[in-house]
Amino acid sequence: MLLRTHRTVAEHATEWARTACAIKGIDPDGALAGEEWLSGPYAVLGALAAYAATVDALLRGRGPVDGFPIVDAPGGRRAVRVLPRDRSDRLLLSGLRADVWFPPGVGDDRIRRTAGLAQLDPTRNGGVALVLGAGNITSIPPLDVLDQLLAHGRACLLKLNPITGPLLPVFRSALAPLVEAGLLRVHADEGLGPYLVRHRAVQHIHLTGSSATYHAILHGSDRSEDAVIRTPVTAELGGVAPIVVVPGAWSAADLRHQAEHVATMRLHNNGYNCIAGQVLVLSADWPQRAAFLDEVRAAMLRAPRRPDYYPGSADRVHAAAQSHRGVIDLGGRLILTDLGPADPACRTEYFAPVLGVTVLPGTGLDFLRRAVDFANDRLAGTLGANIIALPQQVRTPSFRRTLVDLRYGTIGVNAWTGVGFLTARAPWGAYPDENPTEPPDFDEGGGRPEDTGSGIGFVHNALLLDRPERTVVTGPFRVFPRSLLHGERSLLPRPPWFVANRTAKSTCERLTRFAADPRWWRIPPILSSALRG
Repeated sequence: MLLRTHRTVAEHATEWARTACAIKGIDPDGALAGEEWLSGPYAVLGALAAYAATVDALLRGRGPVDGFPIVDAPGGRRAVRVLPRDRSDRLLLSGLRADVWFPPGVGDDRIRRTAGLAQLDPTRNGGVALVLGAGNITSIPPLDVLDQLLAHGRACLLKLNPITGPLLPVFRSALAPLVEAGLLRVHADEGLGPYLVRHRAVQHIHLTGSSATYHAILHGSDRSEDAVIRTPVTAELGGVAPIVVVPGAWSAADLRHQAEHVATMRLHNNGYNCIAGQVLVLSADWPQRAAFLDEVRAAMLRAPRRPDYYPGSADRVHAAAQSHRGVIDLGGRLILTDLGPADPACRTEYFAPVLGVTVLPGTGLDFLRRAVDFANDRLAGTLGANIIALPQQVRTPSFRRTLVDLRYGTIGVNAWTGVGFLTARAPWGAYPDENPTEPPDFDEGGGRPEDTGSGIGFVHNALLLDRPERTVVTGPFRVFPRSLLHGERSLLPRPPWFVANRTAKSTCERLTRFAADPRWWRIPPILSSALRG
């Protein structure tokens, strides 16, 4: 059934991407359309193939983790290396690596033995889950459905966000095998939400959205005691993501490339991402700090303009400008300078093209430790954190040990955490200190978590790993060919998700066609397009 769904998603990939472009006011033949191919059908095709491989392994008496390296991670941890998986990953995602860390004391045997979750007992009925779909990234609703279905054994009612309502016929067709089997129903009626969250047939609710939506579901609009629901709720709620830049001696090309990287973290999908980098953390003692900020400003100015399709965006940009003294207005895109630890930008997810900048003292590991403490203690949420550092800094044992202290569900080192989102076998969710696998059971006297941080529970996780701690994604500091010239073993050119990539549409469409039908003759055109980007 998963493989049949893979085929129907492939058949409707073009319609899916073009409908998403229409929703967001993007030219379907322009470079920005690449975002909709990559974060829409491509992501779902990868997940379906990965889940199918997991189920197939279990059917054949093997474990989902069999064949995946289990490697050492800092602090006495073990980690499953989920990327790269095969030769095509090593070619198309050259130099990118993703490891899923487990808590200290969890050994290889437990990792392998417990992988499978609900598929270890597929006859157990998990009931019906209501999935409240996100309105920003179009792969999120189907990916949340697949998690409920495979990891928890629940059939799903998918209620689309009003923004993505035009995708209703696309999803019904693309996911037709699940619909026809009675495992999925998809609706877009705005009035259905309040009705469904209190329906007795719904035994679980999962949403991707804001903390305000989460609390509205828990307590109703009047926040009265009578409105409190008893249904368990899991959620992915975003947060304020840091971008920590470890000072070092960078070339002019390094400054320019990493400035584009920062601009991408903030401006991908116009900033309407739960993991859009929001606070840039720089060293006060870095001689190149001013030059780097100039490059960031220039990169944000160069990035293509797009409509503010997400409701309230202009109001949030205006509020950010009004609440800060140091504001650089780049035509509706803001850079907020000199943030203090109590600044509203540290606690408010703007969900708009707004980048804050804060400065901390120190160099090297001393600065990194201060930045980790700042991110942990001052920024809202624990979903994703980004670190940019020279390869020789990343390779040191002290750098890796410092990562242990960074309490985030996904950490990107020289790679945006969005790569972790796109990696189907990597779990996606808040750091588990604030993120129980499941909400408390009211029948057992459990309470309701009110301060949820960045959410409750993991999604994606196509290996169906049991209680992982976090995902760490590592990428090259430089792109090809400069990567090879400086000793980095990576052939990755400017990534197609970079907002200034000129061939993003053709590259991402070809990647999607390859995900739909992975034949080797499809790879050279992908690489050719990527190199022109």
